[in-house]
Amino acid sequence: MKLGIVGLPNVGKSTLFNSMTKAGAEATNYPFSTKDKNVGVVSIPDPRLGVLGELYATRKITPASIEFVDIAGLVRGAGRGEGLGNQFLAHIREVDAILHVVRCFDDDNVAHVGDGLDPARDIETIDFELIFADIDMLERREVKTQKQVKADKGLEKELILIARLKDHLESGRRAASLDMDEDERAIAAGLNLLTLKPIIFAANVNEDDLNDDGGKNPYVGQVKAAALAESAKAFVVCAQLEAEISTLDDEEKQLFIDELGITLGGLDRLIEAAYDTLGLISFLTAGQKEVRAWTITKGTKAPRAAGKIHSDIERGFIRAEITKYQDLMRLGSEKAVKEQGLMRLEGKEYVIQEGDVVLFRFNV
Repeated sequence: MKLGIVGLPNVGKSTLFNSMTKAGAEATNYPFSTKDKNVGVVSIPDPRLGVLGELYATRKITPASIEFVDIAGLVRGAGRGEGLGNQFLAHIREVDAILHVVRCFDDDNVAHVGDGLDPARDIETIDFELIFADIDMLERREVKTQKQVKADKGLEKELILIARLKDHLESGRRAASLDMDEDERAIAAGLNLLTLKPIIFAANVNEDDLNDDGGKNPYVGQVKAAALAESAKAFVVCAQLEAEISTLDDEEKQLFIDELGITLGGLDRLIEAAYDTLGLISFLTAGQKEVRAWTITKGTKAPRAAGKIHSDIERGFIRAEITKYQDLMRLGSEKAVKEQGLMRLEGKEYVIQEGDVVLFRFNV
């Protein structure tokens, strides 16, 4: 899973990136301190792994991971190459989803590229630049496809869809909101449109606005309204506080969070939103050699999930031995689960569920 952190300059992107990845990217109070993308990989916290590790006396625990890409700030005109727009747009095409960090705090010591603080305007600026970039890309793709369609009539549907997408984008709406059938969505996916990617909004607030989830901060309401209009997730975070918390060990971190009255830290909130937005779940594998979490899309059948581990396992799939994590915890051992008849043998049509502990049988 790869998330691109975007937003206007000086909204807290690099500070949030550093707090989550501890990558040490430059974070300053002037625009364009990020001149190229910064990349960091973070392990996804999963307490089940430690429990399974003790149960199986494992030698290695490997959590699932998420890759963050901190992308150079976007300004008005980026879709036409202004600022660092071309670099930004190239990097964002690589990610699975966009984390749009929106500034919702006043601070005279931190410059703002716009005329005062206005989250709704800032969100619109980013949206329009992504739309402009998609229109430009579609126009170039249209010219190319018009030449190819003479030899391949199968491309006629793509040309029709490109025209529909252009009209939709030119009306100021993202490609994701266009009503498309299954075939059209498959074609659109191949176009790699920026405005087709899922968005998660992070309202970056001061520490004082965290306790009531930003309810007293008028700027947060603008972000949540924008998220609602996009059918997107939004969460409140204080990037500066997250940066401070990231320097603490796990015990100190939990005490700090409890003292603040926050149920989840910024990384946990983001992971929760990302999994929900991208329709992801985790299944687990466990043994003496390794306990590991694997991320898959909801609805994935057993052979495809096996392929996440190795293509040979998918190719030679025979069956999956499924144990529910809750049954393992309740009964205390794999042996007890088997004796109770709770370990199931599933075939190629089984859809992996969140928290399944799986052993794949295969023969190549």
